[in-house]
Amino acid sequence: MPPILSLRHYSHEVLSHSHEHPQLVFGLAGELQFDVDGQGSRVLRHHLAVVPAESRHTCGSPGGSHCLVLDLPANDWLERQLGHHASDIQRLLDKPRALQLDPSQAQLLNWLASSPINDPVIAGQGAALLLGSLACNRQRAERVGLPMAALDRHIEQHAAHPLQVADLARLAGLSVARFHARFLAETGRTPMEHIRQRRLQLAEQMLLSSDLPVGEVAARVGYASQSAFTAALSRHLGMTPRQLRRGR
Repeated sequence: MPPILSLRHYSHEVLSHSHEHPQLVFGLAGELQFDVDGQGSRVLRHHLAVVPAESRHTCGSPGGSHCLVLDLPANDWLERQLGHHASDIQRLLDKPRALQLDPSQAQLLNWLASSPINDPVIAGQGAALLLGSLACNRQRAERVGLPMAALDRHIEQHAAHPLQVADLARLAGLSVARFHARFLAETGRTPMEHIRQRRLQLAEQMLLSSDLPVGEVAARVGYASQSAFTAALSRHLGMTPRQLRRGR
């Protein structure tokens, strides 16, 4: 079993392996290209990649990357160190995922990276602090609800491009399955239904506030054809783009 915390430098050499314990890889500098069980992500500064136990993962960094790696000890270490927070971390570790640290977590990560983590006491307590902070964030997120404003901003900024539920789940710090269930419970519609609705609302605003051709509006909200866009808008508003503009 490797040390619980270690500083590692990754290069262009591609590494591919698996291990029996879960692992968390925290970005300190550079960009690490990561793939866990076929799910790709990038570990940037103050970002985190979760590697569940037994998961096959491949990583490499053409430009070089510096990371802090947390290898979870076996047995009951989580329960002994985190108490009631352990179950939240166990859920965090059940699937591959990529997360962004908040400012306080980033500050803690920087402090640990400059500390003597070869000391087992500092390493153990530092790892527990990092994990405890991640657990508290998950609990707080569930209490306050999904970050709808941030999700809608992401949809608006990327409306012209393919959008996946995984993109929104990552922003919310949840697995896709958990995000889907939370979204349905909080809004009464699925994430994809919400994406379609937001796109059509953006299109309605563009049609009413500009003279852009209908085909251009369709492209800007992610529709490959004007006919598909017209049909979707007609279902949404009960009128075609031309009829909507006539009523301006």
